[in-house]
Amino acid sequence: MSVMCNHDSVPTGDPNILVPAPLGEDEAALPVHAERLLERLADAGRRLDRKAERQRRFLVDASHELLTPLAGVRAQLEEARLHPAETDLAELVDCSLRDVDRLQAVVCDLLLLLKAGTKPPLGRRAADLAELVRTEVSSRAHRSPVLLRLIPGLAVHAVEHEIYLLLGNLLDNAQRHARSRVLVEIRQEGAHAELAVSDDGGGIAEVDRERVFEPFTRLEKSRARGGSGLGLTIAREIVRAHGGTIGVEDGAEGGARFVVRLPLADPP
Repeated sequence: MSVMCNHDSVPTGDPNILVPAPLGEDEAALPVHAERLLERLADAGRRLDRKAERQRRFLVDASHELLTPLAGVRAQLEEARLHPAETDLAELVDCSLRDVDRLQAVVCDLLLLLKAGTKPPLGRRAADLAELVRTEVSSRAHRSPVLLRLIPGLAVHAVEHEIYLLLGNLLDNAQRHARSRVLVEIRQEGAHAELAVSDDGGGIAEVDRERVFEPFTRLEKSRARGGSGLGLTIAREIVRAHGGTIGVEDGAEGGARFVVRLPLADPP
């Protein structure tokens, strides 16, 4: 069987022959297209570099958060081995357990961060946001009073255990910084349900309001207040996975007000 050859085609193996412009394409436009392609490639490269830098910084910070309590446990045990007669066993155990608790909190939140927002849409159902808030608040031991101002009947498509985790992290954060009380509000804003968690603490400076959602961020004044440093990061990932937004603004009493907006479920 003979094969018909197109003698006008360009041999693929000849490096000295230029590829002709596509049919109907002005050859003068090729440099413009090539420049745009190079710009897109350069932009993609920069995005990859930024992503790699964020991942590197995350690994460095996570390693530091894990190594610090490990170093504390090691130092205490080595001191006890060197001076057993001078060691208060009860104090050694208490200090070691505090460091172990710290390690456990970081590891658990790292696992939660990996899983946050990964539930497929089929795992969601329409749920009354006010009912979810009441359930979460009633299950907690409160370090400060929690006041509720809730509009019932605002349903969102939710993976319920993730919304409970979101609420828990926002309440933990508010109660760590509150002077006397925490306020939780739910209201409707257009096609969204708005959940706001406010405290009457010292607030968050505007320059830090995006940074607080980054992993292991602790503002200097709150470093001694506990937490793994991942709670707000997990909260942001859950909100994003539910198609919503989260931000920080000034609270009515001078503290921080975390505002979550989630799309309302379609009416039945």
